[in-house]
Amino acid sequence: MSTFRFQALQEFTTRRAERFYPTPPRISDCFGINVFNQEKMKKYLSSEAFEAVRCAVDDGKKIDRRMADQIAAGMKTWALERGATHYTHWFHPLTDATAEKHESFIEPAKGGGAFENFRGDLLIQQEPDASSFPSGGLRNTFEARGYTAWDPSSPAFIVEDTLCIPSIFVSYTGEALDYKTPHLKSLQALEKAAVKVCQYFDKDVDRVQATLGLEQEYFVVDNALYRARPDLMQTNRTLMGHAAAKNQQLEDHYFGAIPSRVMAFMKDFEVEAYKLGVPLKTRHNEVAPNQFEFAPVYTEANLAVDHNQMMVMLMRRVAKKHKLKVIFHEKPFEGVNGSGKHCNWSMRTNTDVNLLSPGKTPRNNLQFLTFFVASIRAVFEHHHLLMASIMSLNNSHRLGANEAPPAVMSIFVGKTLTKVLDEIEERVGNKKMTPDEKTTLKLDIVGKIPEILPDNTDRNRTSPFAFTGNRFEFRAVGSSANVAWPSLVLNAAVAQQLNRFSEAVDKLIDKGVKKDEAIFQVLRTFIQESKAIRFEGNGYSADWVKDAAQRGLRGIKDVPSAFDALLEPASKKLFNDMELFSVKEIEARHEIQNEIFIKKLQIESRVLGDLAINHIIPTAIRYQNLLIENLRGLKELYSAKEYDTLTSPQIDTLRTISTYIIDIRTLVTDMVKERKKANAIDDIRKRAATYSNTIIPFMRNIRDRIDHLEIIVDDELWPLPKYRELLFLR
Repeated sequence: MSTFRFQALQEFTTRRAERFYPTPPRISDCFGINVFNQEKMKKYLSSEAFEAVRCAVDDGKKIDRRMADQIAAGMKTWALERGATHYTHWFHPLTDATAEKHESFIEPAKGGGAFENFRGDLLIQQEPDASSFPSGGLRNTFEARGYTAWDPSSPAFIVEDTLCIPSIFVSYTGEALDYKTPHLKSLQALEKAAVKVCQYFDKDVDRVQATLGLEQEYFVVDNALYRARPDLMQTNRTLMGHAAAKNQQLEDHYFGAIPSRVMAFMKDFEVEAYKLGVPLKTRHNEVAPNQFEFAPVYTEANLAVDHNQMMVMLMRRVAKKHKLKVIFHEKPFEGVNGSGKHCNWSMRTNTDVNLLSPGKTPRNNLQFLTFFVASIRAVFEHHHLLMASIMSLNNSHRLGANEAPPAVMSIFVGKTLTKVLDEIEERVGNKKMTPDEKTTLKLDIVGKIPEILPDNTDRNRTSPFAFTGNRFEFRAVGSSANVAWPSLVLNAAVAQQLNRFSEAVDKLIDKGVKKDEAIFQVLRTFIQESKAIRFEGNGYSADWVKDAAQRGLRGIKDVPSAFDALLEPASKKLFNDMELFSVKEIEARHEIQNEIFIKKLQIESRVLGDLAINHIIPTAIRYQNLLIENLRGLKELYSAKEYDTLTSPQIDTLRTISTYIIDIRTLVTDMVKERKKANAIDDIRKRAATYSNTIIPFMRNIRDRIDHLEIIVDDELWPLPKYRELLFLR
């Protein structure tokens, strides 16, 4: 072949490859192109309008109508250039999903035709039907009015052809019907309290932001197999299924090579995420087969929650293109690890200081210890409420199963920091400290924290709340949860302790105690009061449960009782002190949690009953008939003596199957009766408790019988894809 023809063929092959396998765009080229961020605002808004948005975000100032019209016009121009035809207020109702009502930019013109329009009042507020979302009695069914209002602190973004405007959702009378509204209030409360404490150390600090880095675990299954499992389709978990011979025993999946189908999905998903300005950093296989994880770089807490909800929405859409299904349920498969959403939480100042990271000077380290100890004290005082904030029917299947943190709160800080706290507790007293004691504390103990802390960055996987070097990792949060709920409880609890800290320090200063000594004295008190929450051992052990009870730490016994933590006096005081909820709103959320728990359990038990009666039992009977035909054939061929010997296994199998069929039918019938009794209970708390105590055991027993049948009945007859098929993608 001539050189010319060879080069021409090479060029043709290269062009064809580029056509069918285009080179992915560089992240820097596409990052944030579908987000109306500050860069876009400066381009599409006047300096006056841009300043109005900045003041709204930084200072909480209201945007007047004139400026709102300018902002809406600039946002519309940008969105139309990006191909948007509709807009929506995107919000987080008290469900497992986000919500949106799309409105077209189009308005009819008087003389005919149409034009695109988007006014300031449409940007700032919309009116969805509040009666169609969980309200816990805050709204009557016939009272439909509710409002969404623009949250300017979270940038608008475009998904497909729709401009999405992050928003809060409140009732006509002003009560919060979403996760975002109280979360924003908790962030404001934390900032106010943290700035006051920071002023002891640095007068330049006037802003503090809570930050979150959210590690998201999830499962991926083939969409065709998913659709062949009615339980997965309707409840997002398998209500039956015998364990595969091989699952995660060999520990070969964790950090293993990502399957090619999943990698193709991940690449497409990541590109779309980058376009939405989400800085994804990590992807890898998790412990269980078909389980994976992604993690973005940490960011401001409100934005981190929005990003996470965006990713859940985005992943489901992208997966369809790859004929895959993404599952965010905490425990979709029995016998393998479930999924969590690890929340890496910290605080950062406007001077770019991480308040949970040691500094280079004793003063910076004393500031670190202040926020570190205040956080520990907050978790100790509200440990039961924090665990209740992550509790749900889904997460109850995961917690405490030697794969996730136990259902009782503890904090892991590591041996090194434990020694530092013990030293402060031992050396600081109520009496005035000598100069030598102050020097020892500041230089030898506090001053050397940065040098010794690198050895303390290991983490205890059994701890629900672990310090990992420059942040706390709240590991107990479930994979399907909206993180705004546990985050707002944590923010509020820490804000409350920081307020108490500054009040106590100010009182001592007023009595003539030097500032640093006053800080040490209050730290010592906080360390002593919260010591019981610190635990360095194995949280999976039975001994820890007994030890925790002796320490006064309350675990979660069942889901409905966990919800009761909201109504306890300490919880109500916390929410009232931080101005997050009225009593009416707290009671409404308690009712909503119980209502969702009941409805999910109703759906699961109905699906299980339907599968058991209409799929499993008929299949078992069909297999019995095959065995009976086999017995008849053998009887014609063999003598009575030979027949008895040869057919003994078949007859035993027939009897076993009959026993399981009777058990399943009886259990399903009894479960339906108990469900009807529970449904007749008016008090929703008692109804939830009855469901928990009666329906869940029935479901376990039904599953046990079905799973035993699965390994007896002919594989070709079994009506549902099995775990060995669901859990291994290639």
